[in-house]
Amino acid sequence: MRTGAWLFACAVLSAQAAVAADAKLVRGKYLVEGVLACANCHAVRDKTGAVIAEKGMAGGFEFAEEMFKSYASNITPDRETGIGKWTDAQLAKAIREGIRPDGSLIGPPMPIQFYRSLSDADLAATIRYLRAQPAVVNQVPKSTFNFPLPPNYGPPLKNVASPSPKDKVAYGGYLVAIAHCMECHTPRDERGMLVMTSLGAGGQNIKGPWGDSISRNLTPHAEGLRDWSDEQIAAAIRTGKDRSGKPYKPPMAFDWYHNINDADMAAIVAYLRTLPPQQGSGSK
Repeated sequence: MRTGAWLFACAVLSAQAAVAADAKLVRGKYLVEGVLACANCHAVRDKTGAVIAEKGMAGGFEFAEEMFKSYASNITPDRETGIGKWTDAQLAKAIREGIRPDGSLIGPPMPIQFYRSLSDADLAATIRYLRAQPAVVNQVPKSTFNFPLPPNYGPPLKNVASPSPKDKVAYGGYLVAIAHCMECHTPRDERGMLVMTSLGAGGQNIKGPWGDSISRNLTPHAEGLRDWSDEQIAAAIRTGKDRSGKPYKPPMAFDWYHNINDADMAAIVAYLRTLPPQQGSGSK
């Protein structure tokens, strides 16, 4: 009986561990393919900018700016050209602190200052999902920067929690942070730094295969979202079209944001409503 009970207990614990592991994988899939929209930068694309789905997140997309030429990394588990040799701890440090295993700093446009908000649980789920992807061989060129990168993006992180989803506005702010919305929707100064006093005012000109894309104003200003309904805001995020049905240009990650569930989308909209109204140069 004692042996049988022990075996039964082991079986129960194994089953619980499998369920927990599956839950982590499901959460990771939701984050990577939804809120985080990792493939928006890390997917392999053709010359027109279209995603080559079978190559996964093997990177290589070029971000050519006046101050840098940066290439999205291969974040598939390939051991030679991707993250296959990285430990979970090393990958976590790269995602949330911008530091590679060799100690070098990841430069823009990787939105490290926003990923620093990523909770421990969501970070672990993200890593679990990345580990589950097919390994793809793709050697990505090294990024170059015409300015010195900072020594770091802040002190080392540990024990990062996210707000409870029951606090709709706070949780919406968390989702907006890890979705790095303000990386594009906040103006930059002459040094390319985000002007945080104008958070969400838009106006960045983001160049790519799509041409010039001007980020819109996300604040409750007349130039922004003041006169938009919650449903119109949610539809724009998910479909990449404005209220009149006019398509937005990339790099807006609507191909991934359409996977955001209703509760999270409602929280995102609730948070955007709380931003101080800002006049900006973003499109109406």
